[in-house]
Amino acid sequence: MHRQRWRAHRGRLSLNQLSVPDIATIELPFLPPFDWHAMLNFFGSRSSAGVEAVEDGVYRRAIEWQNDSGTMQVHLHPRRACLVVTLEGAVARHADALVEPLSRMFDTATDPHDIHRCFSADPWLAPLVEAAPGLRVPGAWSAFELVIRTVVGQQVSVKAASTVTGRIVERAGKRIEDHPHEGTAWRFPTPAALAAADLTGIGMPNKRIATLQTVAAAVASGALPLDDRHADNATIRAALLALPGIGPWTVEYVAMRALRDPDAWPASDLVLMNAILKHDPELKRPGQQKARTETWRPWRAYAAIHLWHGFAALSGRVGGG
Repeated sequence: MHRQRWRAHRGRLSLNQLSVPDIATIELPFLPPFDWHAMLNFFGSRSSAGVEAVEDGVYRRAIEWQNDSGTMQVHLHPRRACLVVTLEGAVARHADALVEPLSRMFDTATDPHDIHRCFSADPWLAPLVEAAPGLRVPGAWSAFELVIRTVVGQQVSVKAASTVTGRIVERAGKRIEDHPHEGTAWRFPTPAALAAADLTGIGMPNKRIATLQTVAAAVASGALPLDDRHADNATIRAALLALPGIGPWTVEYVAMRALRDPDAWPASDLVLMNAILKHDPELKRPGQQKARTETWRPWRAYAAIHLWHGFAALSGRVGGG
């Protein structure tokens, strides 16, 4: 793990006679190769409408940190091996505290050579890594938001899930007044707001709506500490799996992206199951497939990303989440 550096350029603004930082720039270095284009495609196809947007090589979203709000935008530095994050608004005062969560979100601390060494002798994965050596596991700004987006996406296309998520944002979220960027002019609903919202006619089965609101209520009450940085990952996984409507696939997918478990593996994912069957038709049973994935430890989350990426490249369709 290499150290993250940051550099903040701070402006000043007047707010009730108090001057506060209103802009900060953070540089997040990475070890090349780093496939920024693939990461943007992943985020863009799964974005929560109104909350986040990908445009012209830039990722944008509205954020809140310790009761301070603002926006962030992220782009690839044109010359150096780093991502450049620009924070605007009161949230810029927290630039130093945001380095670690932003590094997790964009997976900048991973050494791609570790992934290559693990997969280089595997006849299935080696060609995929050779074709896309800079793939990372895209993270999430909020584990709660990711769980909601994942539940919405159960048994529907990625595009349909993004549409319904946008409706949920408008129904239970909060619009940011006088926001300069329409694509990020909404804050994702808080757990308490989503738990209490009327989601009738949102375009989801009632049972899935109940799951959403059960998750939201559990997070609001503290029973499910999804975004508690001090919570144990095993505790979060167990608490999430115990909720009705949440299965192992959702838990492993969230572990990949939000809990940053590099060995998480959503075994029941249809794209991953079919990819294994394509390479070896004899591996039909879950136990057989699990045994085959043991050779990919401790980087199975990266194996999943490469298999999803390979599926998308061949089919033109989005796979994974």
